[in-house]
Amino acid sequence: MPTTKTERLDIRQSDDVVRVRQLTRTYAVEVGLSLVDQTKIITAASELARNTLDYGGGGHVTVEALDQGGRRGVRLAFEDSGPGIADVEQALKDGFTSGKGMGLGLGGAKRLCNEFSIDSKPGLGTKVMIARWK
Repeated sequence: MPTTKTERLDIRQSDDVVRVRQLTRTYAVEVGLSLVDQTKIITAASELARNTLDYGGGGHVTVEALDQGGRRGVRLAFEDSGPGIADVEQALKDGFTSGKGMGLGLGGAKRLCNEFSIDSKPGLGTKVMIARWK
């Protein structure tokens, strides 16, 4: 699927979470997502950026504008080299938290997106991909 634009941001401190939100908004507007869809992908991106920082010890996100035969969207891929997630299925359940959060992060992000995938291995880190289509 053709990518029309790509940027990568490091996620090392709290201010970087704000930058992820801003970049996601820019891409969502550029591909023509509705305000509701913009809000959904920005909310999911914010949650995943915070998880990358807090649980993964930092990492990066790659943001892409997509064009698939006139169908436009935004894809984000978050990666860290942190401790990984021992039980991904459990981590996707509402109410599960390995920290002090409400346990709505991963499952909530999944519900807000048209596409969601996660690959995590204990001791090797985590990669989460989300996408929202117009």
